[in-house]
Amino acid sequence: MRRRATVHDVARAAGVSLATVDRVLNGRAGVSPATTEKVETAIASLGFQRDLSASLLARARDLRVVFVIPDSSNEFMAGLADAVTRRAGEAPADRLQLTTIRLKALDADALAQSLDGLDPRDCDCAVIVASEDASVLTAVDHATRRGVVVMTLVSDLPGSSRRHFIGIDNVAAGRTAASLMGRFCPQGGKVALIAGSLHLRDHRDRLEGFRAAIAAEFPAVTLVGPIEGHDERAETEALVGDLLAAHPDLSGIYNLGAGNSGLVAALDASHRSGSIRVIAHELTEPTRNGLKSGAIDVVLDQNPDGEIRAAIAAARSLALGASGIAKTDPIEIGIFLRDNLR
Repeated sequence: MRRRATVHDVARAAGVSLATVDRVLNGRAGVSPATTEKVETAIASLGFQRDLSASLLARARDLRVVFVIPDSSNEFMAGLADAVTRRAGEAPADRLQLTTIRLKALDADALAQSLDGLDPRDCDCAVIVASEDASVLTAVDHATRRGVVVMTLVSDLPGSSRRHFIGIDNVAAGRTAASLMGRFCPQGGKVALIAGSLHLRDHRDRLEGFRAAIAAEFPAVTLVGPIEGHDERAETEALVGDLLAAHPDLSGIYNLGAGNSGLVAALDASHRSGSIRVIAHELTEPTRNGLKSGAIDVVLDQNPDGEIRAAIAAARSLALGASGIAKTDPIEIGIFLRDNLR
């Protein structure tokens, strides 16, 4: 079997010292661009992979990862925070410290202030669920310049200096919802769109995918909205109640955000639960109950435990790896009906 490449092999192939290889691996200054390119070329040609566990053991302190997650009635966000808590119990054995900060949902200024308060001496990596606001983009750039690796979770910030994104392909999720809804409504009709906030990239991407697929494949479907429920139960319930009253001929609802307990409550109150095709996101207690009762037909899910595992792996890779690129498995879109609930 082929022997695993070592830093000595990289140094020999690049014609540099071990100290230079170490500087490149750890992103430290003092190496010219030409020499850095030689080392990176040697790493690629040899297939060198850094032993992240050994790198952690060699550090003077643990790798510190901070998760910044919205705090609201959104059950999926609570699931993400719970997943971090479960992993935190195992983390010390792996030389990791995991911390969770809960902030008011969709409060861009609070998130920006939280990022500005992160000290690179206490935080190696920040994993954030963020809206695409100017203050957040600026705070991400400032944190990156201070030496804090920033990753986005669930909703991306592609215009920022964030290093990696953990989440599903949200355009594909929207197209999947459209493909299902179009088949549910073969004669066309009205389909209402509910978003949490169009300041969230994941919601905008889902909307884009849904609209494009409906226009291309199901032109007989008429879209109503989107309306924004800000992922809150009470607000979503009120909006859906008004929507149902204004459109007695509604055929379907696609909720591309949260607030699903409010959605189900409004359907029940209108006595139209089960007569309107409903597609929602994230397998939480309200969507499970909605599937069981028939109020919701399909749930598109992203596994919070899987996302937190992927985020931790990416944090280790980015903080300690050689290439500055995190390699994680894609987050798959789960499709659940009442018949295949796990």
